[in-house]
Amino acid sequence: MADSDKGGGGAQTMRDLFVDWEALEDAFENNAPEVHSYLHLSTGEVLRVVDGIADPEMHSRIASDTTYLRVEPVSSREQYRWMERFIPMVDDLELRDQLGAAIDGKGAFRRFKDVLMSYATERERWFAFRSERLRVFMEAWLSAHGLRPVPRPAWPAEQSSPAADATAQDALSARRKGSADALRKQLRDLADTLGARDLEKVTAFAEFVKARRAARGYTHRVEGALPADAEAPPVAPAAAAPADADEEEDTPSSRKRPAAR
Repeated sequence: MADSDKGGGGAQTMRDLFVDWEALEDAFENNAPEVHSYLHLSTGEVLRVVDGIADPEMHSRIASDTTYLRVEPVSSREQYRWMERFIPMVDDLELRDQLGAAIDGKGAFRRFKDVLMSYATERERWFAFRSERLRVFMEAWLSAHGLRPVPRPAWPAEQSSPAADATAQDALSARRKGSADALRKQLRDLADTLGARDLEKVTAFAEFVKARRAARGYTHRVEGALPADAEAPPVAPAAAAPADADEEEDTPSSRKRPAAR
């Protein structure tokens, strides 16, 4: 129960907060035990602390800081139910059977994603469906803590000459291109050290990220969710958790029978 809910029975005072919606969605989605996410109550930024990577004292410092609120991610059990609810919505009977078999036993989340890799339309429908489920949980959680998410304000355009605007845009494009080129070079250098099997995994994950971003953009445009294109600098270095760390938990089906071989 939120502290604001304890005590008197009066209506809870709601406070507007400019939330980094996409980062918060990632925090709610990732329930790996070594990952701890916090929402900053002033800036709306999300801080992620990963055991074994971050400063060992950082977690205790953040946990004791009242300006941060610990994010409570959605459980693996609940996310498994989302897959169960989505499968009957699939029109293709063959794909429906494949998805049903994929969620039987441990590793269900990874197998479910792997099956959808070959079905672009249904994959995007799944990401939109899952994003909507996450949004419902996030809004309920924020409301329980007296927070009302609002879109980040756009910076007012300053009066300037067309030439100055063009120069500024060219500089911004150059910085973005330089950063992207550096990352692509780093990725190429890394790829040279990987074997064929690892490269298949990297390629599949890249396709997964691309599809999820496209689906999120579609959901934000069509369903009116808060925009996710405001990219503020992180308050501390964030490290990504293993893509399927939550698969170590038993799913409902894995408790009933052995994992499919």
